[in-house]
Amino acid sequence: MTDVDQMERRTVSVTEAARILGISRAHAYDCVRTGELPAIVLGRRIVVSKAVLDRILGESAGVDG
Repeated sequence: MTDVDQMERRTVSVTEAARILGISRAHAYDCVRTGELPAIVLGRRIVVSKAVLDRILGESAGVDG
């Protein structure tokens, strides 16, 4: 196993982010498009930082639902 294999991923795809947030894939892409979900564009790939997801989920923990 190489060092790269052992490295923890710090980003997820938009589809994975949608699953983590409990929203649809289409809604996640809409949120990326409007800037509501900050994302990183790498060529044709769009990824979301796990730190961003942690922040979003941490902020929503105090919201009454």
